Amino acid sequence: MKIVFVSHFFLFSKAQYAKKIMLKTSLLIIFIGIFWQSNAQYQQLERPAEWSNLVFGGRFMDRFLPIPVVGELTDDTWGADNVVPRYIDNGIEDSEWSYWGGNVLKGKDGNYHLFVCRWREDSPKGHGEWPNSIVIKASSNHPLGPYQVETIIGKGHNPEAFRLKDGRIAIYVIDGYYIADNVNGPWTYNKFEFDNRDRPIIEGLSNLSFARREDGSFIMVCRGGGIWFSKDGLSPYHQVTDQRVYPDIDGRFEDPVIWKTNIQYHMIVNDWYGRIAYYLRSKDGIHWKVDPGEAYVPGITNYEDGTTEDWFKYERIKMLQDQYGRAVQANFAVIDTLKSEDKPNDRHSSKNIGIPLTVGKLIIILNEEKIEADTPEIRLRIQAEEGFDPHSDIDLNSLRFGASEEVNFGRGSKLLRTEKSGDDLILVFEGAGNGLSEDNFVAKLLGKTRQGKLLFGYARLPWLNYNEAALSARLPVADQLEAGCKLQIEVQNFGQVPSQTSTVKVEQLQEGQSVKIASGEVPVLEPFEKTTIQLISNQSFVPDTENQVKVTITSPGQDPVTLTGKLKTNE
Repeated sequence: MKIVFVSHFFLFSKAQYAKKIMLKTSLLIIFIGIFWQSNAQYQQLERPAEWSNLVFGGRFMDRFLPIPVVGELTDDTWGADNVVPRYIDNGIEDSEWSYWGGNVLKGKDGNYHLFVCRWREDSPKGHGEWPNSIVIKASSNHPLGPYQVETIIGKGHNPEAFRLKDGRIAIYVIDGYYIADNVNGPWTYNKFEFDNRDRPIIEGLSNLSFARREDGSFIMVCRGGGIWFSKDGLSPYHQVTDQRVYPDIDGRFEDPVIWKTNIQYHMIVNDWYGRIAYYLRSKDGIHWKVDPGEAYVPGITNYEDGTTEDWFKYERIKMLQDQYGRAVQANFAVIDTLKSEDKPNDRHSSKNIGIPLTVGKLIIILNEEKIEADTPEIRLRIQAEEGFDPHSDIDLNSLRFGASEEVNFGRGSKLLRTEKSGDDLILVFEGAGNGLSEDNFVAKLLGKTRQGKLLFGYARLPWLNYNEAALSARLPVADQLEAGCKLQIEVQNFGQVPSQTSTVKVEQLQEGQSVKIASGEVPVLEPFEKTTIQLISNQSFVPDTENQVKVTITSPGQDPVTLTGKLKTNE
């Protein structure tokens, strides 16, 4: 069953959605969001008490750096008093256009290319003109800018550009994408195809964010927090989660950004109503852990000379990444006031800005055996890089290592000694207090440089497998037999490696009880390969009734994967 974007609407099969009387659209979701934002404004949420115990570097927000001075400080520009005077050469802005969204890619020529959308500031609807925005490419020889417009690409909103494995550039916009051989175009418009695989589409398919995996396949997160996979970034995206992966709070979430490093997957999502963004990490992109503390809040734009810009809203965060995937700069769409107060020909508008980030160090755990609570010592290699000498730049007494749940709060293993290893440095920690458990898929190093600046890094745990199969089932389809029924279940592997022989079990759910009705074997599947499992059950089902079932796939060495929903029956 496949879903294709056509003129802002989802087209669904009649068999699957015959009883639905209304279809949700991505733009409807966004318009509702704009309505709520302009009327409900926001509320100041109370932070969890434990957040007050976080040490420096325990929250993502600590990674934002003071911005190097770019250009001249001026008050001869648009903006409320909270953002004037300012450095207008950071990012992109001018008096003629309002800019929004967008991200930066570094080109093979060494220049930086910002893909961003804009609309005329003097449009009668003011900020409300955003549905008619145009995507442009602007370039600079510095990641912070200033960026100069070079190319008008076409209509679209909330762009995010990403590179395919073959080097082509795709630019997602709401309801479609542009594609070109390189950053200079020419650009061709097309539509993505989405397959929800019997799962609810959470809050529609808008504000999508993408990350390329090692084999060239792609992971995508939608506004509502559903996780999807595509074999090459352009071929159909398949949904594998049936619930949002965001924090379990009453939040109004939007603007997720996902990126992958050589260590793990990362995500930031913004609760616009609470005006708090959250930081999440994952080993496989499907199961996510929420780190404590704010990822960002208004008030993070500070310059090295002490100048501050108090932008009212920070939205559409995107990451500029280095060759290891590490985030080196965050770009935001910012506005100086409420969106509803941005009128034509007034002093209010919006722009894109860049803020540099502290980059995590390259570290490797040298222990070959699993680290336990009673492990005597933990050996860690920290790699020298341009601009970083581990022999002279580290405040060794500040270092802690272990589970993020420990080091983020000032705990963790303490440093015992160091050893030289060429330009690199071996750090030897005591094993006690590392806090690593089955819930951890990486360890964290946290401390300071000798200049008092943040120093951190993540390391993979050598005993874990970071590239596993990801088997996922659709809901069963039942064909009635003279006695019982035949169940057909489609199973697909969304991992990057072949699966192992696994089992699938189907249970019927009635009045809080589950009864096994069939089980069978799932053969080895190559990445993105699918198969249909046929099972015979002595249970009969009446068509068009609410027969709730649960499908469970169990693979060797992995947690079971489940899907619950209504059984489909053929006449």
